[in-house]
Amino acid sequence: MKTTLEDISPVKKKLLIEIDSKEVDKRLNHAYGEIRKSAKIPGFRPGKVPRKILETYFGNQVIDDVTRELISDSFPKAVDEVKTFPLGQPILEKEALKQGQGFNYSAIMEVRPEFEVKDHLGLDVEKEILSIGEEDVQKRLEEIREANGKMVPIEEERQIRDGDFVIVDYEGFEDGQPMEDVKSSNLLVKVGKNDFHPKFDEALIGLKKEDETEVDIDFEKDFYHAKLAGKRVNFKIKIADIKELVLPELNDEFASNLGADLKDLDSLKNELKNAITSQEEKRIDSEIKQRLLEKISEGINFELPEVLVEAEINFSFRRLNDNLERSGSSLEKAGISEAGLKKEFRPASEKRVKEMLILDRIAKQDQIDIDDDDLEEGYGKLAESMGQDIETVKKYYEARGQVDSLKEELMKEKTLNYLVDHANISEVARDALSQGEGSEQEDK
Repeated sequence: MKTTLEDISPVKKKLLIEIDSKEVDKRLNHAYGEIRKSAKIPGFRPGKVPRKILETYFGNQVIDDVTRELISDSFPKAVDEVKTFPLGQPILEKEALKQGQGFNYSAIMEVRPEFEVKDHLGLDVEKEILSIGEEDVQKRLEEIREANGKMVPIEEERQIRDGDFVIVDYEGFEDGQPMEDVKSSNLLVKVGKNDFHPKFDEALIGLKKEDETEVDIDFEKDFYHAKLAGKRVNFKIKIADIKELVLPELNDEFASNLGADLKDLDSLKNELKNAITSQEEKRIDSEIKQRLLEKISEGINFELPEVLVEAEINFSFRRLNDNLERSGSSLEKAGISEAGLKKEFRPASEKRVKEMLILDRIAKQDQIDIDDDDLEEGYGKLAESMGQDIETVKKYYEARGQVDSLKEELMKEKTLNYLVDHANISEVARDALSQGEGSEQEDK
């Protein structure tokens, strides 16, 4: 076998493989020999069918089978010989397989770009000072209180006001004609939250139960709902009911009803403070790592393998699509086109792929790897977060073939920690950090 690697671009290669005629004849002879053993053709005894007759009956099948076999056996060896690794499925171009002739084929494939990362250690980076105040705890407490509130109809006959919860039926019209999928029954609207559009909420204020109204809304060109973007829509609205959220009293009884480990309101506040502290520590750690990675990325430019970018775009698309389906919606109902969404996802996907490749290059350059202890620690953290024992988590990942994916995530995190450990970190208040980032954006 002879192999040749040609450059098409920094991330696209063409691998040419030549297999000599002796190997081709050997494989074809073997294939026909196996068929002869079991072939049943009228006028011939089993095992005695002439080769020419076998070629007439089974020639196309044999050619296809041997071609696949030759490629399957030779391609991994060829890749190893030229020391390259294809990303995704290569595009094959092959000649017809013939007795007595060599077999040539080529594989066009994308590979990881070759580049060097310099000056990635000792970078100056700001880190937000962890600051958890009483107002943070109180805000989280109010969120829990609202989540445990009860929605009850308003008994008194009064007008809708800001903060009310209103049940509405509506339908949208364009040029007097009803719009497809722009209608709803029993939609819950919190007036003033502006989840749909501010003018829609404004139109409800002052109305009473059973009232009907109309409102014209000129939607922005970049409105999130594609069916409404840039259009003037007339909405016919009917008020089905007006409700208010009755909140439970914040006391020891409320706290103890939330969990067996909570004895009183103070223990709930302590639990919330610990939870908020843990979340903020993770956020701050994630943000300093992202700032470091962005600093490193700014000075490095290379071509991105399209197969990786497409995979990242498709991952984001599937995640959003799945979330919509779980909520009982869909891309079509939301007026979102698949092509438009994927186009919108591309810049962020390209950024993530670039950062992933840079982290991978740093790990190789600086000889960072994942050993058994790292993997065991990773399983331990997963087990703790999932509320499972380590052995159960191990079996879960092994059964689904996800151990390599876990190792990749652990490698990414270990490399980021390595960059943080070697950075010059200055701690600043959240306000100062935000102002600094704002100035950097303006400079750009």
